[in-house]
Amino acid sequence: MNGLSIRELCCLFCCPPCPSRIAAKLAFLPPEPTYALLPDPDPVAGAAGAASGTGTGVAGAGGAGSEARWKLHLTERAEFQYSQRELDVTDVFLTRSSRGNRVGCMYIRCAPNARFTVLFSHGNAVDLGQMSSFYIGLGTRINCNIFSYDYSGYGVSTGKPSEKNLYADIDAAWHALRSRYGISPENIILYGQSIGTVPTVDLASRFECAAVVLHSPLTSGMRVAFPDTKKTYCFDAFPNIEKVSKIPSPVLIIHGTEDEVIDFSHGLALFERCPKAVEPLWVEGAGHNDIELYSQYLERLRRFINHDLAAPHA
Repeated sequence: MNGLSIRELCCLFCCPPCPSRIAAKLAFLPPEPTYALLPDPDPVAGAAGAASGTGTGVAGAGGAGSEARWKLHLTERAEFQYSQRELDVTDVFLTRSSRGNRVGCMYIRCAPNARFTVLFSHGNAVDLGQMSSFYIGLGTRINCNIFSYDYSGYGVSTGKPSEKNLYADIDAAWHALRSRYGISPENIILYGQSIGTVPTVDLASRFECAAVVLHSPLTSGMRVAFPDTKKTYCFDAFPNIEKVSKIPSPVLIIHGTEDEVIDFSHGLALFERCPKAVEPLWVEGAGHNDIELYSQYLERLRRFINHDLAAPHA
């Protein structure tokens, strides 16, 4: 796209779209749910049932006392079924956002005695059921526990996807992680991938944490739709570019140089605005959905966690 046409300019300035409409067109593609949370009246029996290979297992409430306990049921669409060992280290539960939506959450204890827990905001067109196997592999390899959640309208989370709901959803996840598991902010790494960078940047601009990872991030909705956009309009959705400079924590930005969905220039622009940006990872030849397949992805994450975060920051 070389620029805005006269018709597009007229539409923008005479009848500017509301942020929710931009968001809906650019971002939200919730899949058919790949999992369900079933009430678990008998945790011990539930665990035994999971061991029988039904794809159903126990997920406790992480020390939530008398609160409801749930068991995780993965459908065939999840393309991955838990072993009993994996079920034993996975908790699933529901919390509620400030906007009244029920938010599905998943906590995976991948690494005993891990210093950090990653609060992971996933990309588009997936839910917790599809991401669970990736979380287990990632947490094990970078020696971190993983906490994730589904956006409103994704998985078992209720409501409809919207920009405002994204911010409320991650707030609910943040408070659940802190209250249910007693994790302090200095031990939380916020990780956002693609559309997940939107709630991640918003939260990170308001709360200090151990660190932030922005994986294939976007600068704003308008800049994705109209690449020649140079300023942030009042009706723009997802204005990461305006919030990233307020992040007080160390930030690692990862972007593929051949990203066909969110151009590499978005990662560069955010890097330049980040006051505490560390050495970024620009993955030569990588697109939007294959960065994890490159060896430097895990290498850089490990170095970020084990070395960059151990060094003093101004």
